[in-house]
Amino acid sequence: MTRPAEHDGVPRQSRAGARPALPDALYEAGLPVDQLSEEQRLVLSQLTPEELGVLLDIKSRLDAVEPEVQAHGEIAGGALF
Repeated sequence: MTRPAEHDGVPRQSRAGARPALPDALYEAGLPVDQLSEEQRLVLSQLTPEELGVLLDIKSRLDAVEPEVQAHGEIAGGALF
């Protein structure tokens, strides 16, 4: 996923009623941030650098085991997961 383009050069967080701006690292990590509710986006926009680091570490660990989990799901028809 990539960060949505800013059409007029104004940062997203400064527009009235705009969606909360999210750290680029969330987009770069491939998190499905565009599918989140406004409340969820707000929580993510307020993460401390340490919290963001933990979230990204967890995401990378989940990604590391994803092929194995997907293979089990395909073999068992998804019954195990």
